[in-house]
Amino acid sequence: MSSGGTFEAGAMPPLVRTPRPPDDLPSPDPRDELPVSDVLPFERPASPSPVTEPVMGPTGRPMPVLPEPGPVVSHGRARVVSMCNQKGGVGKTTTTINLGASLAEYGRKVLLVDFDPQGSLSVGLGLNPHEMELSIYNLLMEKDVTLQDVVVPTGVAGMDLLPSNIDLSAAEVQLVHEVAREQTLQRVLAPALSEYDVILIDCQPSLGLLTVNALTASDGVIVPLECEYFALRGVALLKTTIDKVRERLNPKLEIYGVLGTMYDGRTLHSREVMDRLVQAWGDTVFHTVIRRTVKFSDATVAGEPITAYASSSAGADSYRQLAREVLARWPDE
Repeated sequence: MSSGGTFEAGAMPPLVRTPRPPDDLPSPDPRDELPVSDVLPFERPASPSPVTEPVMGPTGRPMPVLPEPGPVVSHGRARVVSMCNQKGGVGKTTTTINLGASLAEYGRKVLLVDFDPQGSLSVGLGLNPHEMELSIYNLLMEKDVTLQDVVVPTGVAGMDLLPSNIDLSAAEVQLVHEVAREQTLQRVLAPALSEYDVILIDCQPSLGLLTVNALTASDGVIVPLECEYFALRGVALLKTTIDKVRERLNPKLEIYGVLGTMYDGRTLHSREVMDRLVQAWGDTVFHTVIRRTVKFSDATVAGEPITAYASSSAGADSYRQLAREVLARWPDE
């Protein structure tokens, strides 16, 4: 230490000892100590309450908690739903097959109606369109053919099919000259209403007479929409057609929901289309979104729903979630 009382660089300061307390002070008795909670109860830290953050879905809205659908006491009073979009390749047939299979898993008795002359729904369930003895064309145009003559079982328990092939394309021309031509499908489906819980109609990609028949026979519409700009543009035209059918032919017709399909969250384009869709349609857009996956194509080649072909896949889970969301939107289910 220098004479001025400062320390030289690098020198340690002297150790300052704390003086001991006098020996005559008594040591504290541990029995006299009180718990901290009794002395300062207001300082005890409160246990944090668990806060469940809502899970945001691809639509930019919190995902709802969907209850497991209850059992069906008795079958019947079928709700008729059209899968409709005048643009092709948006997932109508895939949604019809897999939503139907998911509803059947939840105990609903389901009838799928292939109302597209391309017969994609029938092919997707393993049927050969060239080997059909009877199709929905015969049911529409021949009076002696009954519903039971045409309905075929699928590989899914509780789900049946009204098949179709290219013959149906002739029906659109022939129906033009029929009386009450828009109600033809509604008339032939009438016997099925007491046997099934849900009837799903796979419409052709156009807004012609067959699609008008499907809308006239339906209680509601589900609009599968590819998350792509050109698909988004065509929805306004479809809504105009639905409004006309509701006004002139079927007052009870409503839009049950718009379903985003072929969604790829990695692309900005898919996310922007989904944002625009929610802005335009609001809560009509299903929270469930169907993402792109090669499993759908593989299941189609196998002639099975994805719920059977790849039961534990993300695609199968998405359609089960869609089935729960659809049933939740039907208050009497």
